[in-house]
Amino acid sequence: MKQTPLKRKTALRQVSDKGLNKARVPIKRSRTKSTPVRQSAAGEGCALQVARVCSGRPETVVLAHLRWLGDCGAGMKPTDLQAVYACSECNRWTDSPTPAETADRLQYEADRNFYALRAIVRTQLRMVAKGIITVKGMRPAEAI
Repeated sequence: MKQTPLKRKTALRQVSDKGLNKARVPIKRSRTKSTPVRQSAAGEGCALQVARVCSGRPETVVLAHLRWLGDCGAGMKPTDLQAVYACSECNRWTDSPTPAETADRLQYEADRNFYALRAIVRTQLRMVAKGIITVKGMRPAEAI
């Protein structure tokens, strides 16, 4: 079979040298702000306490944002009121569960919602007791 070279119908556009020698500037990324609410998680106990998952180690507890509840999108975190004190293992369980943990997807979602609701209440009561969240007409001592 005879091969013929490909011919271009239109000429290629000329690119100027001006744009080729510019130094690339890295994209500026903003750091997550460490707010008093996020700092309040240090030394707290895990509020999620997922059965057979929770490590129970207070040194790994962080303020974990619950993304599936809504009010967030790509590259956005939900508000700090949609967050709970969670140890590293419980945080992993809510964010990226293993295939074995989600084998029964409906059961996993029901469990996740149960633990999340319970943890939000526990976390917010602790924050009220610490004076981080104020509720009009409620004294911090009444929170616990």
